[in-house]
Amino acid sequence: MNTKDVIYELRTKNGLSQDELAEKVFVTRQAVSRWETGETVPNTETLKLLSKLFGVSINTLLGEPRKLICQCCGMPLEDAILSHNEDGSLNEDYCQWCYADGTYTYSDMDTLIDVCVPHMAAQGFTEEQARAYMKEMLPNLDYWKRYEELSDGGQFEQFKQQLIEEINALGIEGMPKVEKLNALVGSYVNLPYRLPSGAEVKFLNDGTTYLGNQLEPAFGGDRCFGVLANMDFILVCTYGKDGADPELVLYKKR
Repeated sequence: MNTKDVIYELRTKNGLSQDELAEKVFVTRQAVSRWETGETVPNTETLKLLSKLFGVSINTLLGEPRKLICQCCGMPLEDAILSHNEDGSLNEDYCQWCYADGTYTYSDMDTLIDVCVPHMAAQGFTEEQARAYMKEMLPNLDYWKRYEELSDGGQFEQFKQQLIEEINALGIEGMPKVEKLNALVGSYVNLPYRLPSGAEVKFLNDGTTYLGNQLEPAFGGDRCFGVLANMDFILVCTYGKDGADPELVLYKKR
């Protein structure tokens, strides 16, 4: 699609008139009309406003002239999995798992490979093929080439270790010790918990990246422990296969 078609589709999909869109991005109705006829395209600052308004990348607004990949893990990027900067704007260089609200979530290449290999194996790669591919590909990505410049000097890893210690100190019966926490996107782990009243409630934000892990119960059984945490809380739950019948064990504000 061309830019003119993308803007028209987004505007009408969101139920906005040309006047209403113009007001939201601080231009005239005539400017919006010229975009939609293809006479002009929005300038850089207006593209940023449109990106934030519609929740799509500037690359999408321009008709996807570039094929985006995460510059940390190499995953092909679509708007639905783009990360966010600290100010809430979309970041077109990283996925939600590798960069969360201004924070890089991986500081060790081998740890990232360990996380990615099972997913690649599910797509037909052998473990050896997946590891070999990742080890060859990752050093060519911008994040790893500029790691010394972009890294936080280990602060995020220290925060993860602090969370691990706090979770293990809870002493939840049957739950093994947490050894590592991975980046998990809310939409994939935002389970609905049933209250005594019968109502269901979710505690997470689908668009937020959390730290967590799945743990096999120490005493066996067919239910797993799920652990999620961030700066504000620690959540522990249990659930069956594919997240079925989730039960909240603990929700603790930090």
